[in-house]
Amino acid sequence: MSKTKIPAFFMLMLLLVLTGCGGGGRNEDADASAPADNAVAQQEAPAEEDAPPAGDAAEGEKIFNQTCIACHGEGGVGVQNLGKDMTHSEFIAGLSDDELVDFIKTGRDTSDPLNTTGVAMPSRGGNPALSDEDLFDVVAYIRTIHE
Repeated sequence: MSKTKIPAFFMLMLLLVLTGCGGGGRNEDADASAPADNAVAQQEAPAEEDAPPAGDAAEGEKIFNQTCIACHGEGGVGVQNLGKDMTHSEFIAGLSDDELVDFIKTGRDTSDPLNTTGVAMPSRGGNPALSDEDLFDVVAYIRTIHE
């Protein structure tokens, strides 16, 4: 081969190798079937409202009884002029588990117009050691007492 044809030959070979590695073969077949598989999975998945709570209600009850009971009372029935009744709360019913966990993380200050007790709800129920997992457990418990 002449010196001018060698670079052209290597460029052609490089182009062929890159073209061959471009994701053909089995990967394309797998990618082509993915949307169909996802569509089937979406049809088989239960509706979000039917899904069980993400947390552990039994653990949540323990945490509730250590942290939340002082203001919300045994079984979440509320303590007058302190913590709201959680068993019949439209506010709780209107929130998803994620939204309720976010609310508990933040709490509610007395300056919040939606605060009707005049008492602040501290973030994480006043227990900064509670993890997000703990809060999901508490929410799972709250869902069991909410009528």
